[in-house]
Amino acid sequence: MTDELSDNHQQLATFAGGCFWCMVSPFQNLSGVKKVLAGYTGGCTENPTYEEVCSDKTGHYEAVQITYNPQQCTYQKLLDTFWKQIDPTDAGGQFNDRGQSYKTAIFYHNKEQQEKAEKAKKVLSETGKFEQPVMTEILPASLFYPAEEYHQDYHKKNPLHYFAYRKGSGREDFIDKHWK
Repeated sequence: MTDELSDNHQQLATFAGGCFWCMVSPFQNLSGVKKVLAGYTGGCTENPTYEEVCSDKTGHYEAVQITYNPQQCTYQKLLDTFWKQIDPTDAGGQFNDRGQSYKTAIFYHNKEQQEKAEKAKKVLSETGKFEQPVMTEILPASLFYPAEEYHQDYHKKNPLHYFAYRKGSGREDFIDKHWK
């Protein structure tokens, strides 16, 4: 379980973008990102397990929590990276993954993050890039529970399965169509 950091050189950002396996790598590659944890947030069950979260009875989202240095990587850069990993118009999950735990959300840790997230959502909505409205929620951060160890850095531990999953789920084709 993690909370807001107090060090000015490290802050937290939390994003739910469907399957957390697919959300770790894009953030790890950014300069200034110190750590990316896969986990669960937004629900009411304490210390949930993967099986509990997938049951859609906990209220939790699969999410990533990023520890970053805002002097090296801006929150805006994190937002831009987030939007380019998801289908922001899908209110029922992401790609082949359906249900509450796979919905998209930006969990803000302070007023500045909230304002930047709301502005970014408005700007994206006004671009006309998508035919449907942007449905990604913007919510206050709550307790974040790291996922089980086998979920951490899944893309490194199981690269063949990870890449097959990204492609097979439809995520990779969506990203290529809308963002490349």
